[in-house]
Amino acid sequence: MRHARVLGYAGIAAFAVAAVAFAQTTVQPVPADAAAKTAPLVEAKATWGDVKRGAAKAGTCAACHGLDGNPSDPQYPRLAGMPERYVAHQITLIKSGERNSGMAAVMKPYADALSAQDMRDLGAYFATQKAGAGVADDTVIADGPNKGMKFYQVGERLFHQGDAARGIPACMACHGPAGAGNPGPAYPAIAGQQSAYAQRRLEEYRAGTTTQADPHLFNVMASVAKPLTDEEIQSLASYLQGLHARGDEAVAAD
Repeated sequence: MRHARVLGYAGIAAFAVAAVAFAQTTVQPVPADAAAKTAPLVEAKATWGDVKRGAAKAGTCAACHGLDGNPSDPQYPRLAGMPERYVAHQITLIKSGERNSGMAAVMKPYADALSAQDMRDLGAYFATQKAGAGVADDTVIADGPNKGMKFYQVGERLFHQGDAARGIPACMACHGPAGAGNPGPAYPAIAGQQSAYAQRRLEEYRAGTTTQADPHLFNVMASVAKPLTDEEIQSLASYLQGLHARGDEAVAAD
C-alpha cells in the first residue's frame, strides 16, 4: 500500500460555525502589583499557564504522549500544538470522570493529582510544541460511491468543503484551514493527529452518547459526525494524520 504525506492548505478564509466554548478553569488576569503576585492561588481558579512550569511537569506525560506531545503509540493523542484551554478542559473532564472512554482510565490517576493551575501550565507548554504528522493513505478506492478516489481524498473534501446537502460543515471552519485549531473558543488542533485516535473520537461523537455535565461542545461535534459513514470517518482520520503546515522549502519550489 502506498502512502503520501498530505500537505495542509494555507491562506483559505474560514469562519467559526459553533458557539464559543468556555474556559474549564476561571481565568484571572495575573496581578500587577508585587504583593498580589505572592498571594497563594485559590484551588478552584487558575491563571493563564506558565510554559516553564508546564515543561517541568510534562515528564509525567512523556511515557504516553511523548515529552514534546508527539506520541509514538497510535492509541494516544498528539498534544503538541493544542490550545492551552483545550488541554486543561480535557484533563479536567478526565479528572471528574465525565470523560471516561478510550484510555481515560489510564489517564485518570495522573489527572487526579493535578491542580487547575497544573492543567493550565501543561496546556501552555504543549501549545508551544510543534506538532508532527504521519502519512495519509493514498490507496485508490475500488468500489462504492467514492470509487476511483484516493482514500484520503474523501476526508480531504469533507475537511475543506463539508457536505451542504447533509448539513455537514467544513472541518476547517472551526479547526482552521491547516488544522491548527483555535485558541479562542478552544477548538483543538487536529493536524497530524493519530488516525486511530481521530477515528475513535469521531465514532464516539457519531454515537452521540456522553456523560459530560455540560455537553454543549460534545453536541456540536456529535451533530457534525452523525451523518458520516464508516468510510468517511476512516478517510477523514487518515487525512488528518497526514495534514501538516507546508514548509517554506516546499513553497519556494512551486
